[in-house]
Amino acid sequence: MKPKNKPLRKSSGRSNNRGTRLGRLLVESAKRIARHRRGEIELPMKLVRIVPDVDVRAIRERQGLTREQFAERYGLQVRAIQEWEQGRRKPEAAVRAYMLVIKNQPAAVRRALAAA
Repeated sequence: MKPKNKPLRKSSGRSNNRGTRLGRLLVESAKRIARHRRGEIELPMKLVRIVPDVDVRAIRERQGLTREQFAERYGLQVRAIQEWEQGRRKPEAAVRAYMLVIKNQPAAVRRALAAA
């Protein structure tokens, strides 16, 4: 026998069309989005720059370094390098940006680290 569909919750009997605060916020937000799409208003926007994926192994091998040498030279953990190279982990955005600098300006990174 198939059970009857029951309402998720019973009405409190206090229907005064005010709704919840979250409900009112969602409705107002939807209205603003619709106005924006029609070109009636501008909404604030935030640009997010996404750092591309990097091939850590290729960067390391291009310099002719072992994982241990690469880690020591650039202040990284050997285990992290291994995890990135084997695809078990993905470097965070800041590390990917650092890898791009190492790839394109390795001498500058070495000078900066030596001066620290």
